[in-house]
Amino acid sequence: MILLAFPVLLIACNSYKGKPFPGIPQEIPGKVQCEFYDLGGEGMTYHDTDSINNGSGKLNPVNGNPLHEFRMDEAVDISYTKTNGTDDNPYNDVMPEMNQLYVGWTEPGEWIKYSVNVKEAGDYTIGLMYTCNGDGGIEVLARDSVTSGLMQVKSTHKDADTVAWRQWHHWNKADMLGKITLKEGMQVITLKTVKNGNMNYDYLEFRKSDK
Repeated sequence: MILLAFPVLLIACNSYKGKPFPGIPQEIPGKVQCEFYDLGGEGMTYHDTDSINNGSGKLNPVNGNPLHEFRMDEAVDISYTKTNGTDDNPYNDVMPEMNQLYVGWTEPGEWIKYSVNVKEAGDYTIGLMYTCNGDGGIEVLARDSVTSGLMQVKSTHKDADTVAWRQWHHWNKADMLGKITLKEGMQVITLKTVKNGNMNYDYLEFRKSDK
């Protein structure tokens, strides 16, 4: 994976000191890649229940492969979609892109922040590319006060799959989990894991709503 070097744009948001990764805010409408959360660290740009990245550098050992080492010194848990029956398995509802980074090992109470540039003010639907071993729930906030409310995430568990660990690798895409009203311009959004955890997040997708 090649990360482009963009000039850093600072987001004025009260006392927020986080900076966009990899140097420029993600754009709405569009996809917000979950692994591209802001730079800043625990308590500022994310909260994770432990200090270990359980994917990069652990499940995926350090071996020179950038997919194995992506942000491995940070606590947010990151892995990537794999072939040979792992993420390209027949139990997917939606087939994911291979070698795609995602956030995993999620637990209730964890959250991640993203600097975004909203091109047009208005109501937006929120979609999610995900896996979920058991029904879950998430919330998206803008500017720390505008909320989507609790959005229910449907389980992707399949009893027919007898490979236990693969229950975390059945992918689906929900096109409209909920809605949120966004102002135009630079701002920070927060993705919160509220219910159950056991979810993997590939990307959020924001689409302008026709109401």
